[in-house]
Amino acid sequence: MPRFMSPMIRRRPSAEELRAASTIQESAPSPIEQSIDFSQTAPSAIEQSAMPSTPAEEQPQIPPDVRVSEGGFRQIRDESLVLLSQGITHRIERSEEGPFQIFVEPEKRRAAQFQIRLYHRENPPRDENPPLPLKFTLHPLWVLAVPIVCTLLDFSDIAIQMHNAGIADATKILRGEWWRTITAMTLHADSRHLASNLVSGFLALSLLHYRIPLAKLVPFLAVASAVANFFVALTVQTSFRSLGFSGFVFATIGCLAVIEFRLMPRETHGLLRRFAPLCGAASLAVFLGLGENADILGHLYGFIAGILCGFIPKKKTLRWGAPTVAADIFWIVAYYALFITGWALAL
Repeated sequence: MPRFMSPMIRRRPSAEELRAASTIQESAPSPIEQSIDFSQTAPSAIEQSAMPSTPAEEQPQIPPDVRVSEGGFRQIRDESLVLLSQGITHRIERSEEGPFQIFVEPEKRRAAQFQIRLYHRENPPRDENPPLPLKFTLHPLWVLAVPIVCTLLDFSDIAIQMHNAGIADATKILRGEWWRTITAMTLHADSRHLASNLVSGFLALSLLHYRIPLAKLVPFLAVASAVANFFVALTVQTSFRSLGFSGFVFATIGCLAVIEFRLMPRETHGLLRRFAPLCGAASLAVFLGLGENADILGHLYGFIAGILCGFIPKKKTLRWGAPTVAADIFWIVAYYALFITGWALAL
């Protein structure tokens, strides 16, 4: 027998059930409202620019280290050991000028300086200014080549008028022939006069070479010697005549004396002992400058002019050495150009 299903009887919801369902629909958010929360949307670009920027966390700046000492390798090595023994951290660098330097943190500066002073008080430095070596060098030859060549030309028959045109005549110098102060340095009375100036000049220039390259000072010494010859003429103001390279030699001695004076350490020898190089150079100048037919005023003024030239180079350059560079060629050319100009005007 076929089975018959009884039809489903649907019951209409009551009024209370309809009200409860509507309440639930009103309270539940729609699917769009569930996916987008307008209360938490990001601000626009304009709003971001208008908003006050919050300061970023500032990182603490570490102050730079301070320098507490400067010197040669041995000095800095000993001072570094002193600081290490006291537990003071530091670092060592070498500057462009040449000396080594010790740097510490700012809060340790006073303690480091105190320990270094205490060490040097108990152990004073000894050889900050090492003695000049007695070595043979050929560097002075390019300087002495000018008086050698000019004197040999004067002794020969190639340039007959060379002697009268180049000798330093006080009357003619004061009348405007200033080039005679330059040309007179390249002339000599005889071979003995030439030999004495060459030997003394070679020794003085050799010692100066071990302190500083000659190219850095020789042009200034030549100009200073010419100025010294002019002051001789200005002092005498008569028909006084002189010649010779000795004014340049005495200027070199005076320059070397001032350099040694500047390099003499005060802590070791005291202020009075520092004048020993100047006194020794003055005694040597008197011993060499006095003699028969000697131009005493020329030697004196040349020595004084050389003293002034000794203050031209920097002290660091003298202490740590100045390497020869390409720019020194300019000073060599200037040295030769000075005498070429003088002789061009004289002849």
